[in-house]
Amino acid sequence: MHDDRSDPTVGELSEGAVLRRILDRLGASGAIVGPGDDAAVLAAADGRVVASVDTLVHGPDFRLAWTNGFDLGFKAAAVNLADIAAMGATPTALLVALAMPDATRLSFVTDLADGLRAACRELAPGCRVEGGDLTVSDTLTVAVTALGALAGRAPVRRSGARPGDVVAVAGGLGHAARGLRLLFERFTDAAGAPVPVDETVLTAGERDDLAAQLRPSPPIGLGPEAADGGATAMMDVSDGLVLDASRLAAASGVTIALESPLLGREAADALGGGEDHALLATFPAERQLPQGFRRIGSVLPHGRVAVLVDGRPHEGRAGWDPYRDWDAGTG
Repeated sequence: MHDDRSDPTVGELSEGAVLRRILDRLGASGAIVGPGDDAAVLAAADGRVVASVDTLVHGPDFRLAWTNGFDLGFKAAAVNLADIAAMGATPTALLVALAMPDATRLSFVTDLADGLRAACRELAPGCRVEGGDLTVSDTLTVAVTALGALAGRAPVRRSGARPGDVVAVAGGLGHAARGLRLLFERFTDAAGAPVPVDETVLTAGERDDLAAQLRPSPPIGLGPEAADGGATAMMDVSDGLVLDASRLAAASGVTIALESPLLGREAADALGGGEDHALLATFPAERQLPQGFRRIGSVLPHGRVAVLVDGRPHEGRAGWDPYRDWDAGTG
């Protein structure tokens, strides 16, 4: 039960009061000019800045019945850090915009700030939240802009894969999909509405899958290592391996041939599931794969389809498309 006096809602406070509590949790700034002015001033050592933005919206992207503020903040940071790493860059700063209902508890907001800080500390040391925005909305929304530095490297794009390259991945595949399925199968009521998660009824493997969905930990540091190791193309696997591999194939004008035995015994989840935020990359066949990457296929000349699985077009679920797959009726 909440003590309303010690844990007010954001609607009972001013924007400045909420912002001060957030800044108290984020720690010291690493910018030339950090939070407090109209904009931050960041260093760009080689004159280039890698930038990406992602938005998490209550409903299609997370459910408050299933997540807490800390995990939501951690995930909001992690999914953006992965996009920077996929370019071969090192994350340097996050800008975070929160749109919250008036009834949101201040403790939830400060927990979210703690999650953002923890994700930066654990996944991308040196990266910090350096600014953002607060506003009111009927729908809780977290929008994060991530910035990164290439440190003299060329960016690794989706368009560089060449026939003969090896296809490799770093990070888990399929775990987040199993975690999401677990939530819908075990933690909904008779009407299909989400109910709080009871982790005591889960096995260790199920808890790991749930963590991959609710608080992903992508291998951020392996992005620059892949670039240094000769990666010809790379991207974050956010929407499912087959769907994202098809995007890389289209950008490069090639066909990606995946081998299901190399994906493990849960190959179906790996192929069609999303939100693992692994790094999918291609490397010249003569180069040794950087530590942390494992081979899962090869690059072929452009063919009739963008992705083959064991020599055949993939016939199962291809991945997550919010415009196709989101159903507001499911909660």
